Amino acid sequence: MTNESRFGVDSAHGGDDWTPRNTSLRDELGDVWANCGVDSEAGLLKTVLMHRPGDEVHRVGDPMKDAHWYDLIDLAKAQDQFDSLVELYESHGVEVLALEPGDAASPNHFFMRDLFTMTPEGAILGRPASMVRAGEEVAVARCLAKNRIPILHTVSGASAFEGPDFVFADPEVAFVATGIRTNAAGADQVTGVLQRLGIRVVRVQSTYGCGHLDGVLSIVDHRKAVVFPTRVSHVVVDTLRDLGYSIISLPDVAEGGAGMATNMVALEPGRVIIPAGCPETVSMLRDIGVEAISIDLSELMKGGGAVHCMTGIVWRKTRD
Repeated sequence: MTNESRFGVDSAHGGDDWTPRNTSLRDELGDVWANCGVDSEAGLLKTVLMHRPGDEVHRVGDPMKDAHWYDLIDLAKAQDQFDSLVELYESHGVEVLALEPGDAASPNHFFMRDLFTMTPEGAILGRPASMVRAGEEVAVARCLAKNRIPILHTVSGASAFEGPDFVFADPEVAFVATGIRTNAAGADQVTGVLQRLGIRVVRVQSTYGCGHLDGVLSIVDHRKAVVFPTRVSHVVVDTLRDLGYSIISLPDVAEGGAGMATNMVALEPGRVIIPAGCPETVSMLRDIGVEAISIDLSELMKGGGAVHCMTGIVWRKTRD
């Protein structure tokens, strides 16, 4: 029905009963949308999205070629370790949402962090850089929608972007890295989204041999950052120092490499989950007032990632 078919203006076209939507998207989180959003790396962790590896891992014949893994994964061991990680999260009050990709499951789907990242108002859906992971983001988009999590942007075109190349330094400052996993075009798209949210973006270049930014930087507490000293960019360190951070270098190269010591997740400020086998790093964290909870993920780590890579962060409660 048009305005001309009746006298006056009806509510649907701006009449007296028209009700304008006066709330912002951020106001609607927890109401229209689910509680979600992130503006730090160490705020209280509330909700994560994860995928329990399944029979899809059996499709991998050549681990390097077929999945870019270090070695073949024993499914039963991997599932036991994954279940222990989920139980650890839940014991600390973290809600764990499950990805359900069905027949479309990829051998790498358990590396959930790669496939999206969160802003204060919703998700940025990634686009993995390798053909062996092409299409994994489809199941993630479906799962985010099912759980009422807004998707602010889907990386498109010939762009590549993976979540661990985005790290909050501060609610108003974030790093976006380019390298083998995130190209300049993908970083440009993510930068545009963040700038529209009022977040200043510091662009950095990943070093050769480094997969993601989270491999060289981990924020473990308010104004405390652990770095891999021979691989992290001076731009990262200088920016963090300008923001008042204490910079703590990994104490052991082997733990930083094969041990994936920086690949940890903060449960809250000053408490992190770290892969087992990093005693020097755990001791160093204790010395700076950070509790580190170690967990054996050795079978899953054959895929090339640890706690942070496996955990898609959906909600950190960082604001009153």
